[in-house]
Amino acid sequence: MNTSSSLALAFLSTETEDAAQAAARLSALYGQERPENADVIVALGGDGFMLQTLRETMGTGKKVYGMNRGTVGFLMNEYREEGLRERIAEAVPELIRPLEMIAVDHESTTSKALAINEVSLLRQSYQAAKLRIAIDGQVRLDELICDGIMVATPVGSTAYNLSAHGPILPLDAPLLALTPVSPFRPRRWRGALLPNRSTVEFAILEPDKRPVNAVADNTEIKSVRTVTIRESRDMTATILFDASHSWEERILSEQFRY
Repeated sequence: MNTSSSLALAFLSTETEDAAQAAARLSALYGQERPENADVIVALGGDGFMLQTLRETMGTGKKVYGMNRGTVGFLMNEYREEGLRERIAEAVPELIRPLEMIAVDHESTTSKALAINEVSLLRQSYQAAKLRIAIDGQVRLDELICDGIMVATPVGSTAYNLSAHGPILPLDAPLLALTPVSPFRPRRWRGALLPNRSTVEFAILEPDKRPVNAVADNTEIKSVRTVTIRESRDMTATILFDASHSWEERILSEQFRY
């Protein structure tokens, strides 16, 4: 990365008034570079906008530094206007690998999508979903009846996964979280931790009676029959965190909240 004085920055923001005004002020202070020519993309908004920016820069090698102008901001740094180039130069980079989802629907159409947070399977109707789960080609659960299930990355472990009582994963942990949503049978099954090199395969049982949708972050495929998920081997994105408030510190703080 260039020295702090020469960092070329591109400011991107959500359409909210706070974020747009922040982008205008920061552009006036530090200049506005075109995203394709910038050393760092500065994303102004909440976690949803950060995910959108990471998807748009996936595979480009661009680094993304977020400042919170949204409601949650777990992936964002604190918003401060002073000394921004110096903060970015000292920030800690974290490499993110998304999940690759391959879904086959009721018309035998194959769809592919990437997910930075999680891939979720969710029941489509009042009937609970009925699923079979295989890991690396071996069936591990013959039948799971539930409202849904997800495979979450370390980044996504603090999002929907956490709300479903899944584990929080350190960002550098070579793991994926397999977390059910309202499991009915087996009632005591609470999910699993998987090596990040695993391939997870879901088969939907009784799909006409119990239709299921698959969602990779914001991409939804309706009435799926099978869904295969694995971590991408070649697509990456880089997110920057302030050294004073690293991802590791956020993970520890989240686990000790009460």
